[in-house]
Amino acid sequence: MYTASTAFLEALAEAGVEYLFSNFGSDHPALIEALAEARAAGIAMPKVVTCPNEMVALTAAQGHAQVSGRAQAVIVHVECGTQSLAGAVHNVSKGRVPVLIFAGASPFTQFGEMKGSRNEFIQWIQDVHDQRGIVRGYMRYDAELRTGRNIKQMTWRAMQFAHSDPKGPVYLMGAREVMEEALDPAAQAGLAVEDFAPIAPAALPQEAVHALLTDLAAARRPLVVTSYLGRNPRAVAELQRLVGPLGIAVLESVPNAVNLSHDDPMYQGCQWNEPRQNPLLAEADVVVVVDSDVPWIPTVSKPRGDARIWHLDVDPLKQDMPLWSIPARRVFRVHAETALAQLNAGLDRITLDVARIGERRAHYASLHEERKVALARAEAKPSGDRITAEYVTACVRAHVDADTIVLNEGITNYPVVVNHIAPTRAGQMLNSGGGNLGWTGGAAIGAKLAAPGKTVIALTGDGSYMFSQPSTVHWMARQYGTPFLQVVFNNRGWRAPRYSTLAVHPAGHASRAEDIGVAFDPPPDYSEIAAAAGGAHARKVRHPDEVESAIAEAMHIVKTEKRAAVLDVWLPHLMEG
Repeated sequence: MYTASTAFLEALAEAGVEYLFSNFGSDHPALIEALAEARAAGIAMPKVVTCPNEMVALTAAQGHAQVSGRAQAVIVHVECGTQSLAGAVHNVSKGRVPVLIFAGASPFTQFGEMKGSRNEFIQWIQDVHDQRGIVRGYMRYDAELRTGRNIKQMTWRAMQFAHSDPKGPVYLMGAREVMEEALDPAAQAGLAVEDFAPIAPAALPQEAVHALLTDLAAARRPLVVTSYLGRNPRAVAELQRLVGPLGIAVLESVPNAVNLSHDDPMYQGCQWNEPRQNPLLAEADVVVVVDSDVPWIPTVSKPRGDARIWHLDVDPLKQDMPLWSIPARRVFRVHAETALAQLNAGLDRITLDVARIGERRAHYASLHEERKVALARAEAKPSGDRITAEYVTACVRAHVDADTIVLNEGITNYPVVVNHIAPTRAGQMLNSGGGNLGWTGGAAIGAKLAAPGKTVIALTGDGSYMFSQPSTVHWMARQYGTPFLQVVFNNRGWRAPRYSTLAVHPAGHASRAEDIGVAFDPPPDYSEIAAAAGGAHARKVRHPDEVESAIAEAMHIVKTEKRAAVLDVWLPHLMEG
């Protein structure tokens, strides 16, 4: 039979979807039948990846899209499965990651009027007033499939939204009767996915190109601040072409991609929640914010009052943020690669002061070298028996090559991982782009599926490791042949809430308390969870002398035995720092 479900699966395949990260339920008989029929007939369809937890399904789809640039599909069960997507919905939305989510819906007939009519008690319980409303605030597009006759059009329209800037998740739902509808295959023949192309990249007005280049050329201390420009590796190349010849510093604020090679002399490091004024921001007279949601935190660090601020962003209004502003007088909704290419093309049309540019290039190169020396000092092997995150990360870096992808969910160690992995290639390091914990596990699976020839290393805090559903993650890693190394920074709890409390109440009762409700002590046996669930290599690391050999052993197992490895690395207790 050729059903609406067959047409839906065809539409996904024609849109470039390779994988269905699926958690099937009673609403999916038509999809399951269509997939089985296609297999029996030798017809290519997207591959099913069984995901025992919906949040892991969505994080896996996210990881794939972050590496491949192509939206994958997530299949979940009615409103229950929709809610079980949990905080991963936040991450794909805030991280602007394209993904298509499809959920079934309870049948809308109950006396057998149509094929797929209700036949299980659960279908009355799972019929809710506004299933799409559960996730609507996070979606770029949501719709209900009401007939199979236009199901390809609806699917491709959703994908058009997912892949148009600002990219993000889309949500479709369809009841059993709709997905069982028999169709005439010939009626689908005239439809083409090419008719649903994403919106073309937006460019700067030509007047703005000249004005911005003039400001940059005249500046004494020009600065680019960015967070996620590097989601597009081609934009990184354009940024590098611009800042080198012009002697412009680059500061990353809460980076979730590699925005500039860390060995570029214009790279000046990253800022996160540090409670101090950033000296580069304080000194800059021209600041260009490119693709950043939080370029600075104004209560502690901001540009000087007379700085000329330009804002170039795929989403400059921050439409999903009720409270947001920066004092930029020139604001443009643009595609970073396109805008930077325009600036590079315009360099020949402005006059440059060679001496001025030479001075500021030398100034920033000197700062870059000072920073390198300080980082090397911080990552030295500890002389005592306490392991530092800096040392662990530097030991991991020794195994990072051109075919390695690093996933960073270090939370309070986010900046440590960025600074001491020190990536030099676009796409080499990623984080979730959002604020929900538990991304790395599923994302590692998705990244490995997207790039089977790459080695994937996930660095995660112990709290975020528990959020990631490790039993599901490591079952999937074994089942689908996606081995990766996971290093757990184990400080026996959630350090982030402690830091937040101390920032507001530095001398309060919590600052003196031995227990503030954020510790897991004694902790679970993190590595053995992975071993039990997925046959992963498991090892605890509790002394600096063990770190290098443990990482080398784990990397050998991931690469040669093709199985996952989890290192449970004990850092100082969260209440000690």
